[in-house]
Amino acid sequence: MTRARTLLTFVGAAVVLAAVLTGSAGAAEEADAANPAPPVVPALQQWTGGTGALELRPSTRVVAEDDALRPVAERLAADLAEITGWPTTATTGAARRGDIALDLDPTAVVGPGTALADREGYRLDTTGAAARVTARTTTAAYWGTRSVLQMLTRETPGTATLTRGLAVDWPNTEIRGFMLDVGRRWFGHEFLRDYVRYLSWFKLNTFQIHLNDNEISPPGGDWSQAYSAFRLASDDPRFAGLAATDGAFTRADWDRLEDVAADNFVTLVPEIDAPAHARSLIAFDPSLGLNGGNSDHLDLSKPATTAFMKEIYDEFAPWFRGPALHVGADEYPREYEPQYRAYVNDIAAHVRGLGKEVRAWGSLSVMAGGADGYDRDMTMHSWNNGWYGPKAAVADGYPVVNTNDAQLYIVPFADYYHGHGLDGRWLFDNWEPHVFPGGQSLTPGEPLLRGAMSAVWNDLVHADYDAADVHGLVEPTFGLLAQKMWRGTEGGTSYADFMADVTALGVGPGMETLTTTLPGAGDRRLDLTATALPPLIAGESATVTATVVNRSEHTLTGLKAAFDTEAEGLRVTPAGSRPKSLRAGESATLSWTVETDAATPTGAAKGRITVNGKLRGLTVAKNTGFDVRTIEAAPDGLRHLAFDATASASSVELDLDRLAPSRANDGDLGTRWASGYSDDEWLRLDLAAPSQVDSVRLFWESACATSYRVEVSTDAVTWTTAATVDTSSCGDETVALDSPDPVRHIRIHGTKRATTWGYSLHELWPFGTPTA
Repeated sequence: MTRARTLLTFVGAAVVLAAVLTGSAGAAEEADAANPAPPVVPALQQWTGGTGALELRPSTRVVAEDDALRPVAERLAADLAEITGWPTTATTGAARRGDIALDLDPTAVVGPGTALADREGYRLDTTGAAARVTARTTTAAYWGTRSVLQMLTRETPGTATLTRGLAVDWPNTEIRGFMLDVGRRWFGHEFLRDYVRYLSWFKLNTFQIHLNDNEISPPGGDWSQAYSAFRLASDDPRFAGLAATDGAFTRADWDRLEDVAADNFVTLVPEIDAPAHARSLIAFDPSLGLNGGNSDHLDLSKPATTAFMKEIYDEFAPWFRGPALHVGADEYPREYEPQYRAYVNDIAAHVRGLGKEVRAWGSLSVMAGGADGYDRDMTMHSWNNGWYGPKAAVADGYPVVNTNDAQLYIVPFADYYHGHGLDGRWLFDNWEPHVFPGGQSLTPGEPLLRGAMSAVWNDLVHADYDAADVHGLVEPTFGLLAQKMWRGTEGGTSYADFMADVTALGVGPGMETLTTTLPGAGDRRLDLTATALPPLIAGESATVTATVVNRSEHTLTGLKAAFDTEAEGLRVTPAGSRPKSLRAGESATLSWTVETDAATPTGAAKGRITVNGKLRGLTVAKNTGFDVRTIEAAPDGLRHLAFDATASASSVELDLDRLAPSRANDGDLGTRWASGYSDDEWLRLDLAAPSQVDSVRLFWESACATSYRVEVSTDAVTWTTAATVDTSSCGDETVALDSPDPVRHIRIHGTKRATTWGYSLHELWPFGTPTA
């Protein structure tokens, strides 16, 4: 990808640029010949391109010119060895030709002169005989090494190159983070360690770990039957039985995670959440809970409750090496506000006494109508405008972290918030850390805005998904959010080009189990695209076609391709002939036949096509992914009519693409259409051909219709009622139609809603027989 040369303007720009940029006015006239900025994510703040490339070889060393940088040099050497396949040495002393040098210089100009830039900014110079990273701190030098690794291009097994030029790079935002709820779902130690490395790959520096929680609603109102977990296992007998049995940190486990975090310059922020979300604590000691212990809210009227929480923080605060501890403090019943205020103030002071900065979920608008009487020495995560919006928090003097639920929450596979991942296109076009919905955006550069953090909340404690599934939801916007938190919006770059950069970078080196899920991941010298696969109806077959293009200047040899999917009830076989090599610029078409059997169930999975081969002896690979949706057979003697129909609707909730009408006939029960918030709304399917329609099957979301009509038409102008449902069962509902003549259009017309929301359908499947 080609990026325009970028120079940021800041106070004292003339002096700074004179100090950090090579070249002259004459060099500017030759800008067309200069190297464009390399595709680093987050994008470099400043880049002055040289010409050509700096070649690295197996003899390349990583040289720490300051002893304090020896650990960073060792880490870079290990990562280089993994990427290149060469054993790479880390050493101290003076760099020689072809080396990578790391240097600390307390006077280096590494940005606009802010405290944050001085602390985390670096210079990366690849114009000389050796590559050189210069910084004022070890943290900043480490960020420079991530850019070195992302810049690497490999052409043959014995060489790698770095684009020649000079970069000056620094973050705009102090806290650049991600939060993972392990209280409701355990992910395993390997995954958590890998996620520390993954944050670091994109220069994110804060990993908040939500360590206790419970399911949202107890079965039958009985909280003793609700899932809950506390994820820290003390060896103190006082806390025997508190830790979850399906996954928890021992002190040794947490120490290992802290070690990995330190190696990757990521700060862990543990969260022990109370006085709400506290079922695991009440299960340990029912006397701590409201309603005689049948609650997930602590009873703050009892001094023993606050005393117990202080013991919890006393026990575990020494485990935590980072400066901050998050105390939760959200979603407690408003009726107990006086006790809540006393608790928050007491716990905040106590945690500070343990040497920790206090962070909390902003809740003061709902709880108290403001901050009067509340401890002011806390950082507030502004997670919901209603509970405590950013403008109110800033007006009250609180530092703020943007963790806004409407924009940044993923609840895996839920039908609220972002159940299938954040909206990447919207974030790319609209979001930066100061942006909040509902007119609550802060002024860019607001001094009390400390940063931002996306979050995964595992509300659906009984749903069938795992860590890899969550990673698949997080990864598509992870690098994008890192870009916005470090540098902000990068002009002149399209969303598609930016995501191509993210995809090419993968998850970074050093992983234990984590791999990329992004379609198109792999070597930039190959292009691979696949045709969309239509919904596969039981008993039918389809063809998947992919095109691979060799974008390199050399012949690709040993071409191989594979199709993989976890979808049930499928048989996949290669179709057609395949070349074994591709000349420079040449393309090839690859095909597979996908067959279902009569018992194939309805479901959704991912498919992936992978190709690999060799360029000048170097193994290269590329993959692309797509949805595989299987559909159970239609009733005997009938056919599915939905999947080649065109959907439209009277309205779409908030005009969100993820709730568009087409989501109701895409064959995926995990997506849905949603209307505006009124009774008189409709969803329509225009059939591919006139058809005799026998019945319709509706898959309602909880926002269903209590009553509705099924209407049919031949011209989409005059409508006839084919069925009236006065008392809907919601859920999965099949309705027989009185429609003796062929029709071209079918409409579900709501007359009364079951909720205050609109209507929402996961799928609408008409069954019948085409007559033309």
